[in-house]
Amino acid sequence: MNASAPRPHADADELLRAELTELLPPPPVPELTAERNQHLRHAVLRTALATGDGATVRPVRARRPRQGLRLGWIVAPVAACAVVAGVAVLAPQDGPTGSPGRVTAGQSASPEAVRILSGAALAAASAPAPAVRPGEYVYVRSLVAHAGRDASGGPATLPPAHRREVWLSVDGNRPGLLREPGAADTELGGEAPVYELDGPGATPRKTTMATSPPSVTNPTHAYVAALPTDPDVLLRLIQDQTRTGEGDADQRAFTAIGTLLAETWAPPKVTAALYGAAARIPGVTVLPSAKDAAGREGVAVARTAHGEQTQWIFDRTTSAFLGERTVLTEATSAGRAGTVLGVSAVLAKGAAAAPGELPKG
Repeated sequence: MNASAPRPHADADELLRAELTELLPPPPVPELTAERNQHLRHAVLRTALATGDGATVRPVRARRPRQGLRLGWIVAPVAACAVVAGVAVLAPQDGPTGSPGRVTAGQSASPEAVRILSGAALAAASAPAPAVRPGEYVYVRSLVAHAGRDASGGPATLPPAHRREVWLSVDGNRPGLLREPGAADTELGGEAPVYELDGPGATPRKTTMATSPPSVTNPTHAYVAALPTDPDVLLRLIQDQTRTGEGDADQRAFTAIGTLLAETWAPPKVTAALYGAAARIPGVTVLPSAKDAAGREGVAVARTAHGEQTQWIFDRTTSAFLGERTVLTEATSAGRAGTVLGVSAVLAKGAAAAPGELPKG
């Protein structure tokens, strides 16, 4: 009987997996500890001697790890994750650093975070491309809540999450719109009116302040769509454009990537590269459970700086980006450790014909 013909899209799947393999850093491959290496050598020697004497070979019991031995995930490559998602084994993480092709401590996210971001990159690369035409607007609907403090300076309190809608023109040349309940609509990206004085006593002259050019911190859909799809190049660009601001440089890059994930509608390869760039940021770890503003529970990758932890929450099944949380990790005047300062949930993205109009369908 003839073998069944391969699926028509098999070659496309293989090509996609090959491209995704290059998006994330290679997983760390731990070496054996000196103690474990010596134990295995002795076990092999004992087995050989016992066999040569004709004696019965007894199975060698593996020693239990000593307390304090660090254990980490050995992450399967992206291509393998595409076949068997989430497969991982535990192994000692001690060993020499600086080996060619290996991600060493301080050079990337934790192995667990790389695994989560790898799955997110795979899911993003397989998603449909944004169907936004010139002249249209990118529409993003979300739930958000930001903690506030009263005039007396007491602890921050988080209000209930509310709906937030934004419309941003594709090229940024036309004003966008921000709409939130209980507040007047806010124009986004338009030229702000200002008044200039030509000299003392002169009549103020109305003019406009030119808007900043598109950038990582002032993105348009056209700008985001043209971002590099090489994670290393993309991370360097993000770091260069976030040199100033609060927090350390790595935290600024992590925050900027999170904003791009939540507030823009990037093409699949760009989104996958954003996850690849995040996987190269040191200090990124995993939280086993977190909830977004809509109450959806998932797994999170997180980074902590200056007493605040920024969390990105992902769906456990689809690896889709759900939302963000910002939590205090130490007591401050804003509250105790564990106080939630902000939370969001991305609900929908689409293309709208004009500000204030909803996407078709």
